Amino acid sequence: MRRALAIVIATLAVLVTPAAASAKPDPSAGRATSWYLALGDSLAAGYQPGVGDDRDGGYVGGVLDALQQDAPKARLRNLACSGATTTSMLGTDRCTYEAGSQVDAAVEFLSAHKAKVDLVTIDIGANDVTPCARGTVDVACAIGAVGTVERNLTTILGRLRAATGPQTQIVVLNYYNPFLAAWLTGAAGQQVAALTTQLQSLLNAAVARSAATADADVADVARAFRSGVTTPVTTAYGTIPTNVATICAWTWMCSRSDIHANDAGYAVLAGTVVARLE
Repeated sequence: MRRALAIVIATLAVLVTPAAASAKPDPSAGRATSWYLALGDSLAAGYQPGVGDDRDGGYVGGVLDALQQDAPKARLRNLACSGATTTSMLGTDRCTYEAGSQVDAAVEFLSAHKAKVDLVTIDIGANDVTPCARGTVDVACAIGAVGTVERNLTTILGRLRAATGPQTQIVVLNYYNPFLAAWLTGAAGQQVAALTTQLQSLLNAAVARSAATADADVADVARAFRSGVTTPVTTAYGTIPTNVATICAWTWMCSRSDIHANDAGYAVLAGTVVARLE
């Protein structure tokens, strides 16, 4: 069972590829009445298999669309980096930032636009746990990685909050569990699904505690993806639990063994963030 989990989790390290964060100036920046700053990993970068990053799409694009309904001149600055961890956000990332790290670039942007940044979103932490799956799953390592996420995310959010104006809302996304797809492979995979559900809970609890330290709101992606709902439903894969069916419907995991959200999943992520907007 541990070997099966290692194979599933290791998929994340293969699928998440580095991409340079855009450093090009927005020609409409001078006309912006407000800004939306997006930070995080491949989900914030709008990654899709076979396509790559789309920093104007994914859930971030959906959130921007919602903001522009009330503020048509709102603009986006997306500094997300596919493959980012909480550690890399604070240090050397796979992406290039003139300011240094992704957090440094974010603080620089916030300091320059403090009165105009209405919203900051961030999803980060999932990639921190992947080194714990090398041949077998090191549970102690995974627990330690969750601790690292909490410490680093608390630091990250503290720096962001210190650089924002009082009107800026920070929304932190927690995570769905793509590894529920292992349930489809049989008894061993169902044990994998159960174990990763526990790890998902630990990670998301750490995210919530970190968010609370910076007066940030949490977009409950785990709940939106019905992570805890096991009621059987009929699908093309047979009769399976609702949470597994949801992962199959809203990510590429069941069809392409890719953890990322598809268009439907990104729309759910966007809606979950928008529901938290003040």
